[in-house]
Amino acid sequence: MGKLGFISLVIAAFSALLGERIVNLRKRTLASRELVQNHLPNCVALKNLDYGSEDITILGDGLAFISAGLKYPGMPSSDVTGKIFSIDLQDSRIKPVELRMPRNFDLESFNPHGISVYTDPSDDTIYLFVVNHPQHKSQVEVFRFVEDDHSLVYLKTIKHELLYSVNDIVAVGVDSFYATNDHYFTHEIVKSLVEPLLAQPWTNVVYYSPKDVKIVSEGYYFANGINISPDKRHIYVADLFDHNVHVLERKEDNTLATVKSVAVGSLCDNIEVDPETGDLWLGCHPNGWKAFMFDPKDPPGSEVIRIQKIHSDQPVVTQVYADDGHVIMGSSVAATYGGKLLIGSVFHKALVCDLK
Repeated sequence: MGKLGFISLVIAAFSALLGERIVNLRKRTLASRELVQNHLPNCVALKNLDYGSEDITILGDGLAFISAGLKYPGMPSSDVTGKIFSIDLQDSRIKPVELRMPRNFDLESFNPHGISVYTDPSDDTIYLFVVNHPQHKSQVEVFRFVEDDHSLVYLKTIKHELLYSVNDIVAVGVDSFYATNDHYFTHEIVKSLVEPLLAQPWTNVVYYSPKDVKIVSEGYYFANGINISPDKRHIYVADLFDHNVHVLERKEDNTLATVKSVAVGSLCDNIEVDPETGDLWLGCHPNGWKAFMFDPKDPPGSEVIRIQKIHSDQPVVTQVYADDGHVIMGSSVAATYGGKLLIGSVFHKALVCDLK
């Protein structure tokens, strides 16, 4: 075989491999899925949340926290700096209030992603943990919430070599948490273009405390949302590219043991847990290909999925809301309180709807 023939063979083999990888990526992103509208009554857009509301978490008394203004590689974004909002869901006005940020914190590079709240049982102090991506790096910011003047007090920044591509977080103490890494590589081009084509189960879950940092679960294609059961015995992890939610049991040493996975049929992002029923509420991307190949004429849709009886032999998976992107694009989180459903998005608006 001549040199030219060998080069031609290599090019043909590479083209075939690339084609196969693209087909696989389209399959994992559900590129061929067409969404049927499934709207809820009385959905209205929340004010001041026009540039994303990537994560929402709600305390038992109806106080909600929202991260806004995420700039995520490959997704549309604005020049607006990151912000944290709160909403008192016991107030019928349901008005987002921007929290005052501390002066000793770098607001210019604030790029908030997943959030979690921990209430200290000893004194009811509320701690807000925020995944932050300044210059597209990963770190966790810890704040104390001051309700009287709607402000956050900056406490510390947590960095670690195992927290290299953090997506979401669930706090389990005043200085401890579980976090998901959604990529294996850290180089922006490699993680954004090459890694999705490789589509390998290389992402993980990390446990962090000041004395112990370790990988506690791995083998995910895209470890995304994470949360904890009301009894604190189980951790839930959404694998975006594998279209399921994993149920993991917490051990005494804070490692996690796989219990099972539940298929959801969508690319689910963040997980919120109803503290009373234990139901899981998921903000999902029904067609991830449209989100990655953003076209305003054919926008990415939104989907909310509810999982009931997740620990039973037959969990109940229900689509609660679906929109083709003309009302809300790229839903990433859904959370409920008092018969209301809040739906947040990566880069678009946020909605509040009446549940049927």
